[in-house]
Amino acid sequence: MIPLAISAYTTVSTLGRGAAAALAALREERSGLQPCDFADAVLPTWVGAVAGLDETPLSGAWAEYDCRNNRLACMALQHDDFAAAVAVAVARYGASRVGVFIGTSTAGILSTELAYRGRDEQGRFSTSFDFGKTQDVYSAAAFCRRWLALEGPALSISTACTSGAKTFAVASRYIQAGLCDAAVVGGVDSLCLTTLYGFNSLQLLAAQPCRPWDSQRDGLSLGEAAGFVLLQAQPPPGAAQPRVWLRGYGESSDAYHMSSADPAGTGAQQAMRQALERAQLTPAQIDYINVHGTATPANDSTEDNAITGLFGSTTPCSSTKGWTGHTLGAAGALEAIFACLCIEHDFMPASLNTVQPDPALSARILLQAQDTPVHTVLSNSFGFGGTNCSLIFAQEAA
Repeated sequence: MIPLAISAYTTVSTLGRGAAAALAALREERSGLQPCDFADAVLPTWVGAVAGLDETPLSGAWAEYDCRNNRLACMALQHDDFAAAVAVAVARYGASRVGVFIGTSTAGILSTELAYRGRDEQGRFSTSFDFGKTQDVYSAAAFCRRWLALEGPALSISTACTSGAKTFAVASRYIQAGLCDAAVVGGVDSLCLTTLYGFNSLQLLAAQPCRPWDSQRDGLSLGEAAGFVLLQAQPPPGAAQPRVWLRGYGESSDAYHMSSADPAGTGAQQAMRQALERAQLTPAQIDYINVHGTATPANDSTEDNAITGLFGSTTPCSSTKGWTGHTLGAAGALEAIFACLCIEHDFMPASLNTVQPDPALSARILLQAQDTPVHTVLSNSFGFGGTNCSLIFAQEAA
């Protein structure tokens, strides 16, 4: 594949607003997880909620897009000088040559939950409820495209927890096919009752902050986040050399079960192999793996099988979900940005909340952060239905 330059990125999560806030939290091993106090969610679990969303409605020309998900997207777009970087790309290529590919799992479904509760005596929704601009999975892509004044190809990816990661693969194919020259990619997912009670019904929520790879792990913590990246094949003339490049991606589908992954990790390993092949790298050339690491007993075991079958037990690995919770459709994008931070700042985060690694698992999970040169990072995202996506980021284009 053609290596793609990471020209800019931005993120908002429970760790704070902007990449600097995320980096500080990772460095300080400061989790953003808190006991769940999400409105009307009476559940004994911890969540990674973003502060301030209730106080920042979209108004004026943007009011029709107002929902928790788009508020979160808007908040991210206003940080890290991201919009300015996109404007530079527009000036270089034209608005019609910059694509928008956004991942989400539930989009603005909270708006539908609220609209359903607010029906009149005849069961009718309020006329102010706009399904297309809020809950529809394309809403986030449409909002970002309009906010950034872009006119290129646009679509939403909704493949459960690989959604945010798969946007990188889609953008790569669009750019390689000549359909656009640059792309805004990423993911956004927000907390809602459907997600919280849905995962609770599957008995997957932990009663304490999640503990990836730990011998006592018993479930995940849910979170919300937005993360966006500007990709382009070459940096603008005269611009500084990009510090991070997208070097490879791999995608596969287990077709094993509607919610469970193949325990052998066959599909997950296939995605990692594809990413290595596209990047023209060997397993030994990967410095660090950001594992999907949800902290559920089955998922961590499956991923461990996949990783050790390909990399052995020497490559440093960790999960960052102990900081943010599992942000579902945003996770792949959020953790791609974490991968970029690791490369730019030469560090590998520990797997937060992992105290005693499960002796049945063999991957080399970091219990302490490491300050060390990081040239290449593999970031894994896996989801319901056996959807798998692995991304490789590197310090050099080749």
